[in-house]
Amino acid sequence: MKLGFFTAALPGNTLEQAASWGAESGFEAVEIACWPLEKATRRYAGVTHINVDELDKAKAKEIRTMLDGYGLIISSLGYYPNPLHPDAEHREMVIGHLMKVIEAAAMLEVEIVGTFIGKDKNKTVPQNLEDYARIWPPIVKFAANHGVKIAIENCPMIFSYDEWPGGNNLASTPAIWRQMWEIIPDDNFGLNLDPSHLILQMIDCERVVREFKDRIFHVHAKDLHIDREGLYNHGVLSQGMGWQVPRLPGLGDMDWGKFFAALTGVGYDFVVSIEHEDRAFEGDEELVKRGFYISRDLLKPYMY
Repeated sequence: MKLGFFTAALPGNTLEQAASWGAESGFEAVEIACWPLEKATRRYAGVTHINVDELDKAKAKEIRTMLDGYGLIISSLGYYPNPLHPDAEHREMVIGHLMKVIEAAAMLEVEIVGTFIGKDKNKTVPQNLEDYARIWPPIVKFAANHGVKIAIENCPMIFSYDEWPGGNNLASTPAIWRQMWEIIPDDNFGLNLDPSHLILQMIDCERVVREFKDRIFHVHAKDLHIDREGLYNHGVLSQGMGWQVPRLPGLGDMDWGKFFAALTGVGYDFVVSIEHEDRAFEGDEELVKRGFYISRDLLKPYMY
């Protein structure tokens, strides 16, 4: 197992600056943010450490050579939009960019692209599954044709009232995953498992690892604190708003020992990538890095 980090938390760095710091700080892998060059529409989005619009084989070789020099592997290329967005023009735009990220992964010889299924927040789960069955099979096949695996993060994407009532990512629960894979059973289609979103939904993290071991392609390390006062005031029907607090690993409610026991128990032997979305460690780059150090020191003893 290798410890990595998602570069989206370092938007002011070039890829080489992030890589140099990561190597000096004891990381072994990078998950590289690959948004289009446009203004971010949400926190930790809109970060471009590889511009896939300009990538060619020569530039891909330069990137690989640079990262090899720092002793780092690329665990995944990350782009997390809404491919089931209700606006057809927006949907076409983000799917087009996702295809470019897949092509970039192939050029870089990276096996995994991390993304979201997306969701129309105003439709039911069955209605979204109908859209998914129409929109997603060509994307998964396109990735397979390029030798790339799609790893879906299990975030419900409901943090604010503009994402109410259903959130912007369908792939959030075991029941939905089973239906997704019944519709698209392809072997290159699985999970970028983030346990913090299971804590939010009171889903057994270890059971998820055991049941879906063959579909876990990549793992995000992010924690979640449930603010009990906020939960008291807002209740579970608020779907986390007012009481879900994203934290860095070790600063939330996650039992990392049990989670790693489950991962090692099923033979997971790839990258655990720290995803930094902790407001307590934002504001300047040194504070962001301090947060990464805290998580590194907590998680590193579990690496084997």
